[in-house]
Amino acid sequence: MDTFKDQNLNVISLALKEREAEILSPVATLSNTGMRRVHDARLEEGYRQTFSVDVDRILHSRAYTRYIDKTQVFYLIHHDHITHRVLHVQLVSKIARSIGRYLGLNEDLIEAIALGHDIGHTPFGHDGERFLSELCRASGIGDFHHNVQSVQFLDRVERKGKGWNLCLHTLDGILCHDGEVHNQILKPERNKTFEMLENEMVLKKENPLPQLMPMTLEGCVVRMADTISYIGRDIEDAIRLNMIKRSDLPKESVDVLGNTNGTIVYHLVTDVINTSFQNTYIAFSQKISEALKRLKDFNLERIYMNPKIKKETDTIKTLFGILFEKYLDDIENENRSSVIFKGFLEDMSEDYIQNHCKEEIVRDFIAGMTDQYFLRQCPEDMRPEITSK
Repeated sequence: MDTFKDQNLNVISLALKEREAEILSPVATLSNTGMRRVHDARLEEGYRQTFSVDVDRILHSRAYTRYIDKTQVFYLIHHDHITHRVLHVQLVSKIARSIGRYLGLNEDLIEAIALGHDIGHTPFGHDGERFLSELCRASGIGDFHHNVQSVQFLDRVERKGKGWNLCLHTLDGILCHDGEVHNQILKPERNKTFEMLENEMVLKKENPLPQLMPMTLEGCVVRMADTISYIGRDIEDAIRLNMIKRSDLPKESVDVLGNTNGTIVYHLVTDVINTSFQNTYIAFSQKISEALKRLKDFNLERIYMNPKIKKETDTIKTLFGILFEKYLDDIENENRSSVIFKGFLEDMSEDYIQNHCKEEIVRDFIAGMTDQYFLRQCPEDMRPEITSK
């Protein structure tokens, strides 16, 4: 019976490969081109396609589980309908796969990149990222960037420091997703290697300004979808919290994209499909790109820099500094009752411990915290109040 099952699975695997070659675009990334850092004969002999394995591994990672309590934009607020990081990555995945389907790209690769792209985010969103980056820079280990940390978690922290042995194409797309940077057009830089991936991670920590370009069209799609997924959603959240009114939205953008998340997503997705179809790049039209840029500028000024969501910023920054120094001292003094030992290091391999300095270990530990776990580690009399809306 097992022999017949194996034969059936082999037939299915071959059929999937043939179908992929037939229906995907000539510029898509085929699953059989996936490269792993460590050769895995078991996977080659199995029936699952390469990037589908990456999707499964990311979904079953501990870091993915922590998305559930990671800030998207608004923190220290109890509200059942405000977007958290876990919903954001699902939206990116759905939007990116929809675009990829119409462009004939590899949806498994798109899903893997999308689900893993924000795994390195700190508690408290981009504010937390900025605070941790200042501490890392002052400690001599370079800037902190959540996209670099996403690769760090998946490649070097998960599974007790062994990592998940994901494909280069997946890790590259995660590293290069920079959805906050505005681009009208993205053209992949193909033929990268694991050595180039390592160099780009080092470069990003030394100098945040150079843009990293994905090696695949699938990675480019996720980068565009990242923006599409948050731009209108953040507006809806801000309206729910009475930070802005729908009538505040810039007329130049509304005339082109509409004034609800649904219309904004529809127009952006439709445009990127029309503009990118049968091309070797992923792009918005100039008209749509300009309207999107105006909307991003509006969001930055009226939402992301709004004093209403920055009331506890100084407190959160102070708490990051307190925890960073505390865990450095705990490692230095081998305080094994500390949570950095009990909740992190005791579960890590000797290779991980030997290959990371104490500052890098503290970075990885804090970056992996959820918002609530972070607050529970802070002095009780310094914890900021969580409000209900």
